[in-house]
Amino acid sequence: MNLWRRVPTRPAVRLPTRHAGDGWSSTPGVQYGPGGQYGPPVGTPVRAVPVAATRTSTHVLLFFLTLFSMMVAGAMQQGVNPLLGWGQLVHLVEGLPFAATLLAILTVHEFGHYFAARRWQVKASLPYFIPLPYLSFLGTLGAVIRIRSPIPNKRALLDIGASGPIAGFVIAVIACAVGLPMSRIVDAGYFGQLPRQLEPDTIQLGAPLLFDFLSNWLLPAVGDEQLVLLSPVAFAGWVGLFITAFNLFPVGQLDGGHIAYALTGSAHRLVGRLTFSALLVLGAYGVLSLVADLPAHWPAGWPGWLALALLLTVFGRDHPPPYNPTIPLDRRRRVIGILCLTIFILCFTPVPFGALAG
Repeated sequence: MNLWRRVPTRPAVRLPTRHAGDGWSSTPGVQYGPGGQYGPPVGTPVRAVPVAATRTSTHVLLFFLTLFSMMVAGAMQQGVNPLLGWGQLVHLVEGLPFAATLLAILTVHEFGHYFAARRWQVKASLPYFIPLPYLSFLGTLGAVIRIRSPIPNKRALLDIGASGPIAGFVIAVIACAVGLPMSRIVDAGYFGQLPRQLEPDTIQLGAPLLFDFLSNWLLPAVGDEQLVLLSPVAFAGWVGLFITAFNLFPVGQLDGGHIAYALTGSAHRLVGRLTFSALLVLGAYGVLSLVADLPAHWPAGWPGWLALALLLTVFGRDHPPPYNPTIPLDRRRRVIGILCLTIFILCFTPVPFGALAG
């Protein structure tokens, strides 16, 4: 399935970068970072961690700033720039389908973690949404919550780690199912009909197994010389699947890292190192595919995996233990862990972003 989506053309004037603040997110939707506090070894008295209170208004403001930023990105994907003047702001509404869908996926993902933490009486902040206008064609760097008290055991760790990806995955699948029938099938000559300065950039997207299945089911037959131009809702659903897979890499303090630690215990270091090595190999091959003249039958690569590997190097590839690591998982939670692995396989694609046209 040949999937494409228009992306905003980068502006000539570069706007100042916004700093994300305390929490860190290696990828959109990742909820834990250096702000997360973990308990001391078993037998050490647990002390309250002093944390500065955050006003609810801060979270609300960031939410609406991110919504605005994503609406701008969504409108630019449609070929209009609502920031060219006051009279152009009316075009923000064209970015609403994309922004509302993707923001719903991120919100459900983060609140999945939040409510699971509350169920275990683990203190957690409300989500911090991170707007990123112009610098990201998605309009956001995702969202992050902060864990502010020790995670008691592996059962709590798995519940908190798995709840976000599963919840966000459900909404992403619904978005794909709703948005794919609204997508367009176009001929290969569809791109490049307008003058270069008016033609939006268009990016080729990889097809995860689940998205490929849904496309074949919900779209009419696509010819060899035809392309699928995704609707805003379908593209947001595709991004939701990408976010889910990104978060479920079993390394560090990604969601998958929490799940891997809960499932494998002491073996999580080996799992994390193998995953980190795989990211390096994928990223290095992506760079090679860009700079070298590879044989035509070799697949393309994506160098972006090196960015995740770099962030894991900076912020840590290991996972701290919960307060009481000796409490084992029950059978139901092991099944949930295997379910998360299955979701990762269904959502992963080795080359999420490919050729750029326009």
